[in-house]
Amino acid sequence: MQQIGAPELILIVVIVLVLFGPGRVSKVAGELGSGIRAFKEGLKGEDEQKTSPGPESNSENPENEDSNQLHGS
Repeated sequence: MQQIGAPELILIVVIVLVLFGPGRVSKVAGELGSGIRAFKEGLKGEDEQKTSPGPESNSENPENEDSNQLHGS
């Protein structure tokens, strides 16, 4: 299988610019960049939630204290 080289990439970019125009291409590229940025921030937020203590602690969640008293703990 052949790899795509620089001449092929230049040809693809020229064809895309001719078909869609520079304004539309820059708008799509900007939206793609902001989407990737939001995705990365979402992944970082998920990692932070895993490392931070959750509501599983008995002292932070009064419902767990009530259920522990019912079970004789």
